[in-house]
Amino acid sequence: MLTYPDVAAAVSWLSRVFGFVEHVRIGDHRAQMGFGDGAVIVADATNDRREPRRDDGVTHAVMLRVDDVAAHYRKVLAAGAEVLGEPTDHVYGERQYSAIDLAGHRWTFTQSITDVAPEDWGGATVTPW
Repeated sequence: MLTYPDVAAAVSWLSRVFGFVEHVRIGDHRAQMGFGDGAVIVADATNDRREPRRDDGVTHAVMLRVDDVAAHYRKVLAAGAEVLGEPTDHVYGERQYSAIDLAGHRWTFTQSITDVAPEDWGGATVTPW
């Protein structure tokens, strides 16, 4: 669940810029949105929920898998979102970029580009998987 000052504006922005689809709206204070096989709840700042503050550093990030990170990046950039860099390939086999939404939440979009064993980049496989 992510908090926004205006749920309707968040639903509109997340749909238009990031490609979410609204599934359920609950009054004017909450909505469920889908992206691929996942979902996120957007809610207002009531019931002890607080809006994100940009001056406190990163407290969380939401990561979403996309089929084509370069195409997604171009769409988000063209929509005028605050993008934190171009898609970058990482040693762990992912191509990623991050963006900030209208309320200051950080989102990372990722695409698998190769299958790399965790041991090859400094990780460890933990079993059972």
